[in-house]
Formats: sequence, C-alpha cells, structure tokens
Amino acid sequence: MEKDAEELRKDANIILIGAQGSGKSTQAEKLSLALGMCCVSSGDLLREEVDEQTSLGFKAKEYLEKGALVPDEILGAIVLERITQQDCLPGILLDGFPRTLAQARTLDRHLQRLGRSIDRAIYLEVPRAELLRRLSGRYLCRANQHIYNMYTSPPKKPGICDIDGSELYQRADDKGESVQKRLEIFFQETLPLLNYYRKQQKLVTINGYQDIDQVYMDVMHAIRDAFRTGG
Repeated sequence: MEKDAEELRKDANIILIGAQGSGKSTQAEKLSLALGMCCVSSGDLLREEVDEQTSLGFKAKEYLEKGALVPDEILGAIVLERITQQDCLPGILLDGFPRTLAQARTLDRHLQRLGRSIDRAIYLEVPRAELLRRLSGRYLCRANQHIYNMYTSPPKKPGICDIDGSELYQRADDKGESVQKRLEIFFQETLPLLNYYRKQQKLVTINGYQDIDQVYMDVMHAIRDAFRTGG
C-alpha cells in the first residue's frame, strides 16, 4: 500500500461522504497521512470558529447545539476560504463537505475558478442500526478531539486518550434523540449527493461495515483506480 500512496501524491481532490458514525473522519485522517493531502474537515473548522467566537462561529453554534445542519452560506464561506490556502494546493481531502446539492454545486464552481475539480466522491455505506450503535459508543479527547469508540476502537486505558493522555468525553449530539435527528437529516438531505456524483461517474461506494483497516484498503484502491482510469 505504501507504493500506492507514493503513486497518488498529486493534485487530487477527493470527497468522503458518510453518515455520522460511518468512520469517515478516521479514514480521512489515515488517508491524509498516507497521501500527503490536506484534510479539510467541516466539523473541525466549525468547532474552531465556535471556540474562537468569530461572527460565523456564533451563528453556527445555534445550529450545532440543536444537531441541525449549519446553513450553506455559513459552512460554505468557511470551507471555501480554507481550501484556497497554500497547504491545500497539493490536493484536498474533504470530510463533511459538501452535504447538500447546493453545497456541491457551489464547490464545483469554486474549484472550476481555481482550474480544479473533484476526482472522486467516496461513500462509506453503513446500516442505520450500526450507525446508532457506533454513535452511542463514540468519545473524543478534550485536548485534540481524537476519536475513540467503545465498541470498535476503544482506548487502551478507559477514559484516557492514547495519544495525549487527556480525558475522553461524549458530545451532547451523540446521545439520545440528537443522534436520531442527525441521522435523519443525513439520509434526507445528504444522500441526494450520491446521484449527483454518480451522474458525473465520480461516485464509489465502499462497505463501511468492515474493520477500519479493510475500509482503508478499499478506499485506497478506489482512489488508485480513479487515476488509473483517468478520473
């Protein structure tokens, strides 16, 4: 797989699509390291805006606390500004954006102005019952938001991050009715993206109901095949 990674170090633009609990962020982190690509996580960007109490962060916070989608004009402004920065020029791996057709079309127009386009949209497909189970067991570390799951990828020491030793906690929107609502929003508003990228012949569906390493290998093969066939 290291040889594959070396061959794919190029100007690529890849989207990871998946519901909360699909393992999307875990795969994005692994792929970013392997491919030398900048990982742009809309969730991380939104949390940074909220933590820094920016005007956009203040507006986004209201939606995040309700477990609702942040409006396109807010999220789009944050993400599109980020992908024009210097470290994104060698290629971007988008995690959590676009989530709606309007966002996808805006992204396409923005990339077109930069002389770029999306090469692959990769959908991590996981049954809804499994998503609910995973989300109920998801915890993050307070220091750097490293992700753990009590069922699929638990920490070595309960309640403590393996990487930085900080306390693990569970987000409010990973509990109870908030989880159900977030998944409902995803399946209603985000899945139409699949048809959008399918029509462009850029969509690849990966079985996300596998162990982390197998999903990673399948995604890597999908990316490699994209460039073998010319996109």
